[in-house]
Amino acid sequence: MKQKRNFPALSLAVLLGFALALSACGGSNDKSKPSAQASSSSSPSAATEASASKEEPVELIWYTIGTPQKDVSRVMEEVSKYTSEKIGVTVKMTQLDWGDYSEKMKVLTASGTPMDILFTSSWAFDYVQNARKGAFLEIDELLKTNGQGIQQALNPAFLEGSKVDGHNYGIPANKELPALEVWRFNKTLADKYGIDITGASTLESLEPMLQKIKESEPGVVPFAMNKDYVPVVPYDYLISNLPMAVRLGSEDYKVVNVLEMPEMKQALQTMRKYYKAGYVSPEAATATSLDDVQKSGKWFLDRAATTPFADNLWSSSYGYPVVSTPASDSVVFNWSVMGSMQAISANSKHPDKAMDFLNLLNTDPYLRNMVDSGMEGVHYKKTGDNRMENLDDSKNYDMPTFSLGNIMLTYLNPGDPDNKWDEYKTFNSAGKPAPTLGFNFDTSNVTSELAAVQNVKGEFWSALMTGTVDPEDYLPKAIEKFKAAGLDVIIAEAQKQLDEWKAAK
Repeated sequence: MKQKRNFPALSLAVLLGFALALSACGGSNDKSKPSAQASSSSSPSAATEASASKEEPVELIWYTIGTPQKDVSRVMEEVSKYTSEKIGVTVKMTQLDWGDYSEKMKVLTASGTPMDILFTSSWAFDYVQNARKGAFLEIDELLKTNGQGIQQALNPAFLEGSKVDGHNYGIPANKELPALEVWRFNKTLADKYGIDITGASTLESLEPMLQKIKESEPGVVPFAMNKDYVPVVPYDYLISNLPMAVRLGSEDYKVVNVLEMPEMKQALQTMRKYYKAGYVSPEAATATSLDDVQKSGKWFLDRAATTPFADNLWSSSYGYPVVSTPASDSVVFNWSVMGSMQAISANSKHPDKAMDFLNLLNTDPYLRNMVDSGMEGVHYKKTGDNRMENLDDSKNYDMPTFSLGNIMLTYLNPGDPDNKWDEYKTFNSAGKPAPTLGFNFDTSNVTSELAAVQNVKGEFWSALMTGTVDPEDYLPKAIEKFKAAGLDVIIAEAQKQLDEWKAAK
């Protein structure tokens, strides 16, 4: 049974890092019931519907991410029948594949290709950068006039944390809000050797477990990771995986070089110890995927970001039991808030209608599930008021649930607990805001330094983080080269902007 593509919160930085192939589900196409499924508070007003029925529908062009699906056009025809009656729009969706999305969207937006709605995030077609470039429409007023349902549905931290220079340019998906890292375990191996995973907390606490697997299971990777692995340290990175950061819980908001901090130095020494002991694959610093090792089950431990019931999703995806235990605090970062968003193109000819559609998509269960899972009786069947199962044809319409909007409207899969979405709300409310939540560093004054720092990162970062090289030798070299490339200039600029932002708050 395939599960919804509700990727736990590593964003697709995480998605690409760990390549979790979690499949899609959800949706309904029971046209005898649409108005009953959408609450009166979230449905378009009667006046809007009456107006929509008299006007010629306008076509909205929607670009979004994901492996292009065979039945997209077929499903969008059904979607359009519903939305033309409700809000006077039809919808044409174009999917661009994961690895191509950012580059192709750069070309399409730069050339003025007609579009109304487009996917953006912290990891694909960068939200902050493209908002500042003018690719997206500022939507502050449209949210008030045409997006009231969105405002009611979202935890306020989503809209507050996704502001760019004080304004909203995109609508975050209502999904997991904080980032919570976990140690994940192959339960079959943990049970075989009586390993109590609750003993795992810090990086150092893993050593006895890793040693046991190394000694007992030749051919198994004790600690699986790829080139994107970074040890958990209590810092809020201003740019993902570049060494300028603010300490979590900070009251002085001081931007530091995280490579010079004692927590990182200790973590790198531990990783070197694990690498030398054979717990880490020799290819870790260059590996781009963990697909093969995860499919084979030849791994014991790795690290991922989680959501409620993620263990069930991972276990279903891999075909063997996976369990986890926390590896970090639950923190709301900018990148977790911006992990999945829909923006309105600055060149849209119908921005009000685009917002009407996004409002309906994020508040109407009937529409949300049809976009997510296709046509009832063709791609899935309902097994209860809010439950469904995939049918064989679902392989022709296998959408990434997390990328499409409010996941808490989607139907439950077999095995999902009745309180799944209540647990999501509890999970979201437990996250603590990072010091720089809502602050977005403007790098326009340090572009040359940033490019040079990125080059240094390519030389040192992955090798240090995975323990492939000795930090006693390579960490001082890396720090020296980062400084020579202009890291201190970038930190000074970031500190200036952060101080101004803090003062304005």
